[in-house]
Parts: sequence; structure tokens; C-alpha cells
Amino acid sequence: MARGRMGVARMSAFESWHYLLVLAACVVVTLPLELAGARVYRRPRRLAFALAPAALFLVWDLAAISAGVWAIEPRYTLGVRLAPGLPLEEALFFVTIPVCALLTFETVRRFRIGRRSFGRRSFGRRS
Repeated sequence: MARGRMGVARMSAFESWHYLLVLAACVVVTLPLELAGARVYRRPRRLAFALAPAALFLVWDLAAISAGVWAIEPRYTLGVRLAPGLPLEEALFFVTIPVCALLTFETVRRFRIGRRSFGRRSFGRRS
């Protein structure tokens, strides 16, 4: 925390964006994978299945916050609360990270299948 005039502590404007910026960075890094052929956003049913467990973790997170076991540092969030103690960024975390993971998984899977298929064709083998 920065100190203003007269020694009064003040929050940096950037500090409250930390959590959201990290999530945005995850999206920015993995979004090109969709454009490269991961096809995650084009399969809403599969995407829904990937996000379903995240809903359970969100409920678990809410219970932990309510019980005082877990807390999110308010200075790293924008201050928008979806429930008592649950910042918007925490809810977005449970959507963003599974989607980014699925994008990465699908890209690696497509790359491996493509390499395997390419190798078979180039050596004349049939599957």
C-alpha cells in the first residue's frame, strides 16, 4: 500500500485490479488456442460439462468464506460482491480457469492426434 501525504495509507488504483488482470491474462494467453482449432466455445455441451464441477467448488468456496476459513483480500478486488464475502473475481475464477484448462487440453490433444495421423500417412501405415 502506498502512503499519501501526511502518512495516510492509500490503495494504489492498480492494486484493486490484480485479481481481474490475472484472470484476463489467462484468457488472453489461451484465447488464440480457440482460433487455432481447439473448438471449445463451439461445443457448448462439452463446455458446460467442464464448468459443472466448478459450480460445486464455488459452493464450497462460499461455505468456507461464510465459516471464516477462507477470505479474499479486498484490496486486490474491485469491490463488487456477488454474495457476502464473494467478490466478482472469485466467481469469474471458477469459469475462467476451467475454460483455459480445456482450451489447453483440446489444443494439446488435437496436436498429438494430428502428429500421430501425419506420421502414419507419411510412412504409409494404415490404422
